[in-house]
Amino acid sequence: MSVNRRHFIQSGAATAAGLALWGCGGRQKPPAVSATTVFRNGIVLPVDAGFSQHAALAVRNNKVLATGDEAAVMSAAGRGAKVVDLDGRVILPGFIEPHMHFLLLAGFGHVRDIGPFEFPTFEGALAALREIRASTPEGEWVMGRQFDPILLEPERELLASDIDEVVPDRPVFVLNASGHIAYVNSLALELAGITRDTPDPEGAEFGRNDDGSPNGVLYGPAAHLPVMLVNPGITNRMQNEFVSAGREVGEQAATLGITTLCDQATGALAGASELESYRAMYEGDAMKARIRAYVYSEAGGWDEAGVRPFDGDALMRVAGWKIVSDGSNQGFTGRQREPYYTQDTLGLYYVAPDALRAAVADRAARGWQLSIHGNGDAAIDSILDAMEAAAAAGTNVKALRHRIEHCSILHDEQITRMQALGMVPSFLINHVHFWGHVMRDSVFGPDKVQLLDRCKSVEDAGLNWVMHTDAPVSPLGSLHKLRVAVTRDLWKEPDTILAPGERVSVESAIRSITRDAAWACHSEHEIGSLEPGKFADLVVLEDDPRAVEPSTISDIAVSETWMNGRRVFGG
Repeated sequence: MSVNRRHFIQSGAATAAGLALWGCGGRQKPPAVSATTVFRNGIVLPVDAGFSQHAALAVRNNKVLATGDEAAVMSAAGRGAKVVDLDGRVILPGFIEPHMHFLLLAGFGHVRDIGPFEFPTFEGALAALREIRASTPEGEWVMGRQFDPILLEPERELLASDIDEVVPDRPVFVLNASGHIAYVNSLALELAGITRDTPDPEGAEFGRNDDGSPNGVLYGPAAHLPVMLVNPGITNRMQNEFVSAGREVGEQAATLGITTLCDQATGALAGASELESYRAMYEGDAMKARIRAYVYSEAGGWDEAGVRPFDGDALMRVAGWKIVSDGSNQGFTGRQREPYYTQDTLGLYYVAPDALRAAVADRAARGWQLSIHGNGDAAIDSILDAMEAAAAAGTNVKALRHRIEHCSILHDEQITRMQALGMVPSFLINHVHFWGHVMRDSVFGPDKVQLLDRCKSVEDAGLNWVMHTDAPVSPLGSLHKLRVAVTRDLWKEPDTILAPGERVSVESAIRSITRDAAWACHSEHEIGSLEPGKFADLVVLEDDPRAVEPSTISDIAVSETWMNGRRVFGG
């Protein structure tokens, strides 16, 4: 199938082949008895092309029927419609989270947070590990998450020797907040068979002591995922609890007004079988958010399993192909053109430029939308080089809407190249709020940090841009992203604005988490705006984000969330 044919499919309904493969096309049939609900006496913002405002909205079964003034909407709804009095509240399309990690939220959501927002000192984090060890049953690994040395006071890495002091008798695995680095103790290294003679995996590194022995810091997924899999607790949870844990993620999303979750590493642990787990989440209408799955390239086996782009239906669909090209800037592993401000390193290419060029050419020619993690400016150069090579080889890259995930540092000429390729910058906007001060003082310096998350610049260049949380890297939640994009204020220095020229309007920020986010995952024909015929995914807010003081946008309460015409939160 050609790229143009793929593009035609993406802009219409799900393919019959996809529905047959997943066996769930019937879930989209409306009930036999028509059910109509009218929302009135409030503000309805459908986020259509003109960003119009209305007083009422009608939903019939699982689709939007009409928006407009109350009289017109009531007339369209007809007799017998259920009426919901908004009492001045505001309706928006359901929020779309364009980049999160389902596996980490479902698989690690039960793991205790020992990060700097909970324990701002190194000693506090170690004390937390000691407490976790005391409450962990015999025979189980001690686990922690969200550790982030760059936000500690003072900054300090977590070594095996440190962990051994508080947990000498159990294997320990602690995941960095970025998800790119992990910390283990000596027993975990021993169980994983990592010694001074163990070579570094391709695109990753084992931290080492002066004598070459491993120090317990694992840089890159290729280094830490194999260690994680030695832990039977993680593999058992994936096999036995993943469906129920995934539904819990959907519950959390619903409380936040999020109706679509884009998973950006599907298959990282269990390969193609994870897609079956996602499908199982919807049995009995138990899942409260849609899923767009970006399959993880390193998992392998996708072609053998017959997985194709856009397989699935409107609830759960394969959306794209995920490649991680470099590491984390705050972990000093994002690949840079020049060394970091306070570290004499360029970071890591997880995928070498030549290998990336070959992968992009192959997958784009097969009709896959590529979602490529790129943090450092050199990594983004490599991504753009690969895309230009694919375009030169005859692939219609614009039709596929390829994405750069995080897209942290962007130079002007890179924005120009992205514009020519029709690419989508997807910003981890919370980098600005939570890490802005260390990005300035430790990672990039005061000049280069001005290039972080350039929302306004890419908007002015005519690019459709989106923003994400990368949850659990930063907390799941769309209203906080709105606040950061509009204010760009710093968590540590509330009166400081980082790169004020990159602030955007509230309307632009709303588009980025609704209409434009749907476009970015090839779902604009069905979600992202409240226009007649689209699915009734909506959020009811207590206040209008356009009317409150920008720094309080994140405090607006979510009153109700509806997904597929069904109220899944509130009421």
